[in-house]
Amino acid sequence: MTTPGRGHIRWFRNTAPYINAHRGKTFVLMLGGEAAQHENFANIIHDIALLNSLGVRLVLIHGSRPQIAQRLARVGLASSFQDGLRITDSEAMEHVKDAAGSLRAQIEALLSMGLPNSPMQGSRMRVCSGNFVTARPIGIVGGIDFHHTGKVRRIDVAGIRRQLEDDSIVLLSPLGYSPTGEIFNLALEDIAVHCAAAIGADKLLLFGASTGISNSDATLIRQCTADAVDQLGVSDPEQLSLLHTARTACEAGVSRCQIISYSDDCALLEELFTHDGSGTLVANDHYEQARVADIEDVGGVLELIEPLEQEGILLKRSRELLETEISQFRLLERDGRIIACAALYPFLEDACGEIACIVSHPDYRGGQRGQRLLLALEHEARRQGLDRVFVLTTQTEHWFIEQGFIESTRDQLPNGKQSLYNLQRNSKVFFKRL
Repeated sequence: MTTPGRGHIRWFRNTAPYINAHRGKTFVLMLGGEAAQHENFANIIHDIALLNSLGVRLVLIHGSRPQIAQRLARVGLASSFQDGLRITDSEAMEHVKDAAGSLRAQIEALLSMGLPNSPMQGSRMRVCSGNFVTARPIGIVGGIDFHHTGKVRRIDVAGIRRQLEDDSIVLLSPLGYSPTGEIFNLALEDIAVHCAAAIGADKLLLFGASTGISNSDATLIRQCTADAVDQLGVSDPEQLSLLHTARTACEAGVSRCQIISYSDDCALLEELFTHDGSGTLVANDHYEQARVADIEDVGGVLELIEPLEQEGILLKRSRELLETEISQFRLLERDGRIIACAALYPFLEDACGEIACIVSHPDYRGGQRGQRLLLALEHEARRQGLDRVFVLTTQTEHWFIEQGFIESTRDQLPNGKQSLYNLQRNSKVFFKRL
């Protein structure tokens, strides 16, 4: 008999590793003005409050483009753009300040809520806004005078970090200030990239209308490297802009950028506290590529696994056998050199798969490459409809236990694997549910 609500308790229990991993980390969140107009915005604020209560350090950067457009239209002023940037003359600048200030106050009010029987009850968060962004004018480009439209010149890193260390949420508006006392209208993306890179943020979270990034077949792209952005075949203008921002941030030194939806309730929490997430991860791993092995990789894989075969840690594989199985392998490659490998052997009739031959080159151990390959193979197993994976090991049982595997018995193996079990090696059996 299943107790009502027990599933939620199990889900909460499964979030513990992510809670521990995120505590004390710094996340920058980029929310455009469109997100603030959406009915789900209040839920996003509630989720931000939850992250703050779990010990995540947060910088929230909001845009105000639609709010500016509405104010300009209301007084009969046209919106002028050049290369995607608003041309902000003196008259327009007054409405830019009004829109940004009004939205900032709205967000501060939402973050200050603490009503009983609400998600924000007892939160008591401190929100800090200020002149953390120093800007300079864009000036005249191609004969076009951008007037009060500017670019980020400097981020007050010490000031932001001081507020984060005091457990405050730092809230930045799309405005920058000059040493001469001028105010400039800045692009939201410009602030987000410069801020995340300057303060050494662990993640930059970018909110868009869609559920992450989709390819031409409308299939969600779960992850990609920054240098593969142009090969994704994305045509949607907003998604292209988000991808460009993510890639620019990665090139500036931010290791992880995650693109998620502002319209899907719980998308932020799902992205951060579940295995598969909810959107698209853009990673700064251009120097290490993960890919499926092919026949030309047989020599490199043999060179990688041979020392462990000699030590008896791995079962010896002949070149002929490896040639027939090479498509089951996933590799990490760095500068053309194979530095890690792992394999998945599916047993479709039993809805499970064997994960085998997880090896990292001795020069590249300690960088969680084994975990990365294991996660990739678990994702592939799910894609194939498998609900369990198992390993056979003689010397690395503790590592697999740390990855969530549970010791089992040989009779739990699929029939096809039981018949091949090597009694002389006497390997231990570990299973993991996906």
